[in-house]
Amino acid sequence: MKIDVKIGRLNQVNQTGIFFLLPCLVLIWMISLTSPVVQAQATKTLNVLVPFAAGGTVDITARQLSRDIGLSLNMNVIVDNRGGGGGTIATGLLARANPDGQTIMFHHMGITFDTALYDKLPFDTKSDIAPLAYLGATPNVLVVTNRLPVKNVKEFIEYARANPSKINYGSGGVGSAGHLAMETFQVPTNTKMTHIPYKGSGPAITDLISGEIQAMLMTIAAIKPYIENNQVKAFATSGLVRSAALPDLPTLHELGLKGFNYSPWYGVFVPAKTPALIMNQLHDAINKALENPENKKKLSGQGLETKVMTRQEFEKIYQEDLDRWYKTITKLNIKG
Repeated sequence: MKIDVKIGRLNQVNQTGIFFLLPCLVLIWMISLTSPVVQAQATKTLNVLVPFAAGGTVDITARQLSRDIGLSLNMNVIVDNRGGGGGTIATGLLARANPDGQTIMFHHMGITFDTALYDKLPFDTKSDIAPLAYLGATPNVLVVTNRLPVKNVKEFIEYARANPSKINYGSGGVGSAGHLAMETFQVPTNTKMTHIPYKGSGPAITDLISGEIQAMLMTIAAIKPYIENNQVKAFATSGLVRSAALPDLPTLHELGLKGFNYSPWYGVFVPAKTPALIMNQLHDAINKALENPENKKKLSGQGLETKVMTRQEFEKIYQEDLDRWYKTITKLNIKG
């Protein structure tokens, strides 16, 4: 009994001690969660540069993936649209950014046009920036304003031939994917149209709807909502096979422009001196976001067929396109 009493008192003391100790432990745990050491990475911000105005495919893709990228890296995310100069303004900012993994840029194949388009650039496309992650590719779609008196590709080409330089076509800027798409379209069709560059495809689409410009070879993601709402007329896509996003539209290849294939890729870039370890972390976070079923479904519906690649595979594509488009643009005598 005596022993029982002592044990009972001991148990009572232990229970009382735990009762008073538990709130202290909870308080310590809460403090640890907000400590600078634990939250060091979460206080950092990932700056996501978009070289065009809001509403285009690059912008749509960046905003769709950025949330998941930020969550994987435990970083806040700011999407910064820096349109102008055919994307060179944002690329210049990236080239000068601190290579610490806190600044990335979403872009498309048009970044490989810059060296040929511009005699003087504030950066070197080959040595100041580095390809980080491939995202996917999408064909463009030939669209015209509802005010243009044509019903299909054949009539459009005939109208353009009968009215040389009188059809104004828009793009997201000099050297943008939409610009080079229409320039390559004019060669096999023997047409001549006038290029009207914008600071992004969004403003160009607005003017296409109003009739200020008459045509575009626009990315599917940017123009699809306006096609579905009958605000513009869509005639054909620019890949070799039909797009899953617009399966009822024939390709230009099907309609007689044999071999015509223009399907720009999309990717993410960093400053060239970014350490390999940081690049690998960013690459993994981007691929994780890209493989998210919700993101894949959303981007596929916009026409972007996503694909995960290694950094080395994307580097190879990038370097090959730098050479290929330099030769093509030089031959076409296009200057920014």
